[in-house]
Amino acid sequence: MKAVILAGGLGTRLSEETALRPKPMVEIGGKPILWHILKMYSHHGVNDFVICCGYKGYVIKEYFANYFLHMSDVTFDMRSNRMEVHHKRAEPWNVTLVDTGDDSMTGGRLKRVADYVRNDEAFCFTYGDGVSDVNISAAIDFHRQHGKAATLTATYPPGRFGALHIEGHQIRSFMEKPKGDGAMINGGFFVLSPRVLDYLEDDSTVWEQAPLQRLASDGELMAFEHTGFWQPMDTLRDKTYLEELWASGKAPWKTWK
Repeated sequence: MKAVILAGGLGTRLSEETALRPKPMVEIGGKPILWHILKMYSHHGVNDFVICCGYKGYVIKEYFANYFLHMSDVTFDMRSNRMEVHHKRAEPWNVTLVDTGDDSMTGGRLKRVADYVRNDEAFCFTYGDGVSDVNISAAIDFHRQHGKAATLTATYPPGRFGALHIEGHQIRSFMEKPKGDGAMINGGFFVLSPRVLDYLEDDSTVWEQAPLQRLASDGELMAFEHTGFWQPMDTLRDKTYLEELWASGKAPWKTWK
């Protein structure tokens, strides 16, 4: 199964870090948060990634092009113009980087990579700026069992996001960033059927608006409820919090060995 990851936004609320790099490349514990997300999926056997690049996407391309240099010890023999990589730390990943435009919205970016997932039974879809200890394997199993077009991970927020009205496991309505309290919210970590591609119009499509609202009204949007750790990295305060968790050696999202 593939995982499509949104990595093209401007990250304006984290401008202290994103002036020179896209938000998914902002580091937690010396590794881009994008790396942490890939490790989370890889722990659940998802190793085929389609990354939707946009703002400063070349930084992401350079990172993966030089992955061994970032992750291994290296000797540069300047006299003979030779490089030797020691103890290569390989990952079982297949990473496809797609330029989905600087100004495309979330749904527009998914539409731009449609050809990479159109013929799959299902695929994962998430944001490139949040981590969680969500059981991705269980979410995939849940999606296969209910047979609807879309599964959304519903969780409780540290802040306010898109609130869900859930009956049983079926999402009856979706409202982005409402006022109120106590509601579960859109935590991302979707599992989707390619049928959702029919809900996307163009680059201006915002996934969290018309597509999710229509999926909910059509009875095609289901909730996989997650009550564990979930944390986006929207602000410098969020980054500092995640750094502290990683430094403690008890980062909840680090489920891999």
